Amino acid sequence: MLIIGKFIDHLPIYRQIAIFKRAGITLHYNTVLDWTNNGLSILEPLYDQLRRKILTSHYLQADETGIKVLDSEKNGSTHQGYLWAYRDVISNLVLFEYQRGRNKEGPAKMLKDFNGFLQTDGYAAYDQFYHRDGITMLHCMAHARRYFKEAEDNDKERSIYALKVFQEVYQIERQIKDFSNEERQKIRQEAIVPALNAFHAWMTEQYRTVTPKSPIGKALEYSMKRWKELALFTTDGQLEIDNNKIENEIRPIALGRKNYLFAGSHESAQRIAMIYSLLASCKANGINPMTWLSNVLEELPNRTVNDIEDLIPQKGNSY
Repeated sequence: MLIIGKFIDHLPIYRQIAIFKRAGITLHYNTVLDWTNNGLSILEPLYDQLRRKILTSHYLQADETGIKVLDSEKNGSTHQGYLWAYRDVISNLVLFEYQRGRNKEGPAKMLKDFNGFLQTDGYAAYDQFYHRDGITMLHCMAHARRYFKEAEDNDKERSIYALKVFQEVYQIERQIKDFSNEERQKIRQEAIVPALNAFHAWMTEQYRTVTPKSPIGKALEYSMKRWKELALFTTDGQLEIDNNKIENEIRPIALGRKNYLFAGSHESAQRIAMIYSLLASCKANGINPMTWLSNVLEELPNRTVNDIEDLIPQKGNSY
């Protein structure tokens, strides 16, 4: 309850203590903190197993978000750290890793042995993978759409035209989301590719007539510069049109940040990354986190590290 309360319901420890007190249960802060940390320590081998499993995938999505971390070297101040998120599209598992910065070293180390499709929002830290053998980059159509949405006040006519194209493409995607990969690829080639080709030709023509630094100019440039990676999803039915699912796994972190403000240390930030990984994987696979965690905390100490994969929160595993 303490772990679920903090990391899913975003209740700081002092609020949980107050809730228990109303029920006639008096708990001390340090006791609750110790219980929570001990529970998290039990989960560390499972997090390592989750990392190994996800990195064997051939299709990952990646994103990152900030987290404030108390800086022990500067009294009262915080450090801007980052949680890097990786989603295995095939198994629907999620992995968070804490890094002190937002530079390219974090994903470089994490993905040093990865081979397959890597889908990102186009952030520069991922540019290194364009030149890596075995990795095929693709980008997020939702990010491209966002630029045109932001340009509406600057150039309503062009923005609305572009947004209508995105709307039509997404409408087709919604209709085929439950189709087989073969059927999705066929329909994409027949219905989406012609629309995107016409849209690219339109953007090329319009870009010659706009101010490059204007919002509409930036919107056009963003899509044109990344067009190959944006349109790549049409070539393979397993590929997704955008990064929205990995972004959805990151959104709850914003609420957590608001409630408990910062991690107490860099080590605590990595523990937050660990538990978010496991609980986000529960959510992505429709698994009750309380049921899963209760069973795993009882079962995991009795297992060897070579016999824990069935405890990962994934469809097909029983809890």
